[in-house]
Amino acid sequence: MLNFLESTAASGAGGMMSTIIMLVLMVAIFYFMLIRPESKRKKEAEQMRSAVKAGDEVTTIGGITGTVVHVKDDKFVLETGADQVRIEFQKWALSTNETAAAAAKEEAKKAQEEKAKAKAAKKMSK
Repeated sequence: MLNFLESTAASGAGGMMSTIIMLVLMVAIFYFMLIRPESKRKKEAEQMRSAVKAGDEVTTIGGITGTVVHVKDDKFVLETGADQVRIEFQKWALSTNETAAAAAKEEAKKAQEEKAKAKAAKKMSK
């Protein structure tokens, strides 16, 4: 009978340990799959909104596209279409900055070309 109680106590401690390990594992998975990427997206969006300047082609969260004419602390003025209608928006309403995205894409393309050239030059020197 004493052996039965000892084995039950040991399996209870082992069961408790495996439960704790599973909980820690679930928290780690939630952090790396949900929380971390979301905070990274928020940081990138805030950086994009703070970097908007006059002349940028942008789209708002409502789908309005146009050119930024004037930027204030927390607002920007958008000029839409050929009729030159100007609308003032809060910066949080900015969805995408096509000018900055195109510049980043071009910069990435140049960096990739430079990397390919360096790799080809290294290959030729061997």
